Amino acid sequence: MLELKDGFIFYHGSYCEVKEPDLTQCAKRKDFGQGFYLTTSKEQAAYFLKTAIVKAVAAGKIQENQNYGYISTFELQLSRKLEIHIFEKADVDWLHCIAAHRKKKLFVEVEHDMEKYDVIAGKIADDATNATLTAYLAGAFGTIGGKEADAFCIKQLLPNKLKDQYCFKTKAAIECLKFVEGEKVWLK
Repeated sequence: MLELKDGFIFYHGSYCEVKEPDLTQCAKRKDFGQGFYLTTSKEQAAYFLKTAIVKAVAAGKIQENQNYGYISTFELQLSRKLEIHIFEKADVDWLHCIAAHRKKKLFVEVEHDMEKYDVIAGKIADDATNATLTAYLAGAFGTIGGKEADAFCIKQLLPNKLKDQYCFKTKAAIECLKFVEGEKVWLK
């Protein structure tokens, strides 16, 4: 069960240590929209730092030979009331939310409804599931949003095996994160 409680520990994998998340530096067309993404799985954060390094090299932010990244650890300190939406499982609503945020002008009403939340949490659609989501968004499984296409896509994603992700979307949400430590992780 996904939840958000005071004292929770979250991890963020990146090419650099992140002590103070900056929402302006966050990509816009991610699963739950623009925001600072965290997970309760340190293993998942380590997996994502590899992806972050590849993207940072391609963007010219770091040198090609950088073979390390950082897992930044945060503790949640709920000092204010946040508007939170949690997708308990990878279902049609979750799929449409991801599709809306990844592809402009698709499920516009869903993307608009999600704007009111400070934090959105749910299963993660990671690089291993990216090919399935790309095929879905291209209409390869049938009409996007159609019952058969949705059911087929969700079945292919093996949602019971997906890890969690928490997207901190607003300044108020970011202010509830206390940096604990950054751990340098060498790639193998």
